[in-house]
Amino acid sequence: MIDVEANRLVMCVSAHLHTGMSMGVIRTDRLTRRFGDLVAVDDLSVEVPRGGVTGLVGPNGSGKSTLIRMLLGLIRPSSGTADVLGHPISRPEVYASQVGALVEAPAFVPGLSARANLRSLARLRGLPDVRVEDVLMTVGLMGREQEPVKRFSLGMKQRLGIAAAMLPDPQVLVLDEPTNGLDPAGIVEIRGLLQRLGESGRSVIVSSHLLAEIQSVCDHLLVLRFGVLMYAGPMADLLQRAESHIDVQPEFDSDLERLHQVLVDAGWTVTTDSSGQLRVLAPLAAAAQVNRDAGSGGVTLRAIHARQDDLERIFLEMTGTNDDELAASRAAALRPPHDPGATSNEADR
Repeated sequence: MIDVEANRLVMCVSAHLHTGMSMGVIRTDRLTRRFGDLVAVDDLSVEVPRGGVTGLVGPNGSGKSTLIRMLLGLIRPSSGTADVLGHPISRPEVYASQVGALVEAPAFVPGLSARANLRSLARLRGLPDVRVEDVLMTVGLMGREQEPVKRFSLGMKQRLGIAAAMLPDPQVLVLDEPTNGLDPAGIVEIRGLLQRLGESGRSVIVSSHLLAEIQSVCDHLLVLRFGVLMYAGPMADLLQRAESHIDVQPEFDSDLERLHQVLVDAGWTVTTDSSGQLRVLAPLAAAAQVNRDAGSGGVTLRAIHARQDDLERIFLEMTGTNDDELAASRAAALRPPHDPGATSNEADR
């Protein structure tokens, strides 16, 4: 992974920007974007560290794409400020050559080869052809570069899109849902690519709904909920919030009630999950003692699984557990205070 000493910077969430030199590659100060009554990004103050891979996650409509578009200079904020590589987002032309982006599904000429497509893009931007060869090698398409893009799988097209974003050799790479629609093999391909890019010293910002992939590839994390920042910091710090438990099953189903009582008598806190399985709320290291206590009580276990909550569980606790809960929260946030019964139509942003 990336150099921990150089890149394990804690993201700062404050009401003002730091003065003087900063290692942050992106900084926002009370950044806000409204679409009518909808506040897509709400008073966001955050600093993204330089280098490695930073994940941007949140439920649908939480402002992830809106934030990305503001940082790229594609839309203007309603209020607040931000800078990318030390330059204000009001002047994206200053830093555009140092930022690569894949915001939507990449579009290429189907009948042209990967190399020909990239060469056309490079010449439009005044870049040398050598950059085409460099990015083809980086994304792992060398050997397939002469094939027409229409023969490419979705995963290969995504890699080609990332190659196009990397043509200017950017310091910052912004990828919005780079694994969207990919099969498992394609997801693994893109995961490995993102890890290599982060390890190379680039600052990679990835927006994704696939929390398992975010957990496996990202060093830092930003969590948004309806435009509000819920968390900003190292992935490892967030995962420390995870709770652990030990699921147990007796050899015979008829011993389930007895096992519950044995474990309670031994001092454990025991619950029953939705499938009727017994769950002991205890650290992972306690699994051996739980097994011994069950045996001492005359119950043989058929299975024992020590588990720790993953990023998905922590994320759901922060943002909402289901679509109904999220929709109700969004409606409450949009409802005018003078009219408790009012509703609001909104676009998913």
